[in-house]
Amino acid sequence: MRKMADNIAHGKVEGRWCDVCGTLILGKKCSFCGSAGRDFEMNSPGDIRPCMGDSIDIVADVFKRSFGTDAPISGRMMFFNKVPGEDRSDEIIVHGEVIGVVRFDIRDNSLRLELRQAGADIFAETATKNVVSIGNIPGHLKGKVVNGTDITGIIGDFSAGDPLIVRKGKKVGPGTSLADSTNIRREERAVRIKDMNSVENRPMSPPSGREEFVRSNKAYLESIEMNAVSDIRSFVSKKDVPITVSFSGGKDSLAAYGVASKAVDKLTLLFIDTGLEFPETIEYTGRFAEENGLRMIKASAGNAFWDNVGMFGPPAKDFRWCCKACKLGPVTELISKEFPKGTITVEGNRMLESFSRSDIGFVSKNPFVPNQTNLNPVRAWSAAEVWGYIWLRGLRYNPLYDRDFERIGCYLCASCLASEWRNTERLHPDMYSEWEAFLHEYAGSKGLPKEYADMGFWRWKVLPPKMIQIARETGLDLRPKKGTGPSVKMMKGASPCAAGGYSMEAVIDVPSKRDFSYAEDALNVIGDVRYSPEFEIALLRTKNGRSKLFGGGQISVTAETKKDAEALFERTAKALIRAEMCTECGICAKGCPKKAVTIKGGFRVDPKRCSRCGKCERSCMVVHYYDRI
Repeated sequence: MRKMADNIAHGKVEGRWCDVCGTLILGKKCSFCGSAGRDFEMNSPGDIRPCMGDSIDIVADVFKRSFGTDAPISGRMMFFNKVPGEDRSDEIIVHGEVIGVVRFDIRDNSLRLELRQAGADIFAETATKNVVSIGNIPGHLKGKVVNGTDITGIIGDFSAGDPLIVRKGKKVGPGTSLADSTNIRREERAVRIKDMNSVENRPMSPPSGREEFVRSNKAYLESIEMNAVSDIRSFVSKKDVPITVSFSGGKDSLAAYGVASKAVDKLTLLFIDTGLEFPETIEYTGRFAEENGLRMIKASAGNAFWDNVGMFGPPAKDFRWCCKACKLGPVTELISKEFPKGTITVEGNRMLESFSRSDIGFVSKNPFVPNQTNLNPVRAWSAAEVWGYIWLRGLRYNPLYDRDFERIGCYLCASCLASEWRNTERLHPDMYSEWEAFLHEYAGSKGLPKEYADMGFWRWKVLPPKMIQIARETGLDLRPKKGTGPSVKMMKGASPCAAGGYSMEAVIDVPSKRDFSYAEDALNVIGDVRYSPEFEIALLRTKNGRSKLFGGGQISVTAETKKDAEALFERTAKALIRAEMCTECGICAKGCPKKAVTIKGGFRVDPKRCSRCGKCERSCMVVHYYDRI
């Protein structure tokens, strides 16, 4: 089975296009006309997806604004391929070529077009604006900046930064304006040429759409369905537990349901209501279950997000505290209750969806959900294969996909694109306004500029290089003012003691929402504890050292070696933060092999049952994100 992701070389991936039917070919040949198609290149990893619904009009509008027409792409099947960028960055594929890239600029909240050579060739004859002709400039032109005195003709009005079609005799190429059209001839740096070649007579596809895509790939889609169904049947035939499908309302879980429904007679849908779902998703999942005569059971997080966001702050791509509180916690409780003997859950996890899933196997287990085994039958599928399968089988999909959403999850998820957040503003202004108000209030409380919210810097705890560069360019100081959140003040780092060994001392400032007895319980999973409620002092003893924890946040640690002192300090600090900032998600309690953990207003442990295996610590969101908190 030929996979796009298997052909990565030098950052490029090969795709295949049928010029007869005007669409992407997923297999070795077109199922309708039999053509082997024509190869084309796009950037890796090549998780290509159809351009559909509102996205078609958005792309058309981008070209109309830039070149006065969308005629060369109107009525043709188009695809997006996600590429690296600050926010939304999609290659536009039509006529079997990457004709440009559409990017969302977070500085001015707008979509911008970067034209490619194929796009310049295709639009050169029909463009009515943003066309510049240049004189007989000697030398190589690719990447060159043109002086305004060398411009011999201008068609249409444009601004600095706009995409251009640049002409020189019989050659044409994409470029960018470095000045407004009104005074561009007077500028020394007027136009930057991206590329320049003789106009190529590129194949133009006939009118095409969803129907042509499905019929051209029918045999291939049926083959990957057959493989997925066979894998599921082979696994579940040896098990005697209920079969469930994790049904989020997204396209991947829908495809997973599709193959599972052909492999298994009786299925139950699992839906997690995080409390942050789009109304369309709630309505869609309920209707889908009803229309297909399926039982759907729900795990609900209630108000868990809003109960905790004040303490933890906005979730981020590298600080997803909300996933355990709003997803993993509720589903762990649901499976424990509904399937005490276990369940096999079919999920829509895909390798190309994220780096963390790039090596996922057919069978996987979440260590924090002991009663569940997960099957991932569409793990190797591309987004185009997912959509082709959904359309082939006529499966009803979430209507938000027709509103220019690439992915659908929690409406305020840090992983959603800023461009999609503008869609939320358009569709659900009340939901948008509530989160925006929180972000601005949070930024103000931390002494951060309003751009922290407006430009999406909140989406990272530790900014990646691309966002650091934007902050520098715009002169933003994104360091929160001191004393506005949990912090550690080191009084003494790990250093030798006069009496021997090493010691450390520090004060941890953490919001106190529970009495100090919860800290005692958190320390009990580490070692033996003596506790004085009157003076709020807990003394911890382990085989590697001792620590003292005071109600005011003071920590004092002694150990034989520097390494042991630092390790014990970290575990003691984590225990305090865990006790005070527990979200009561319950994952630790469900995963405790000795049933020593309970959730009663926070984390509680029975030291007589606890074996100190450390599993509850590893499952704790607060401990996991210790460095971010």
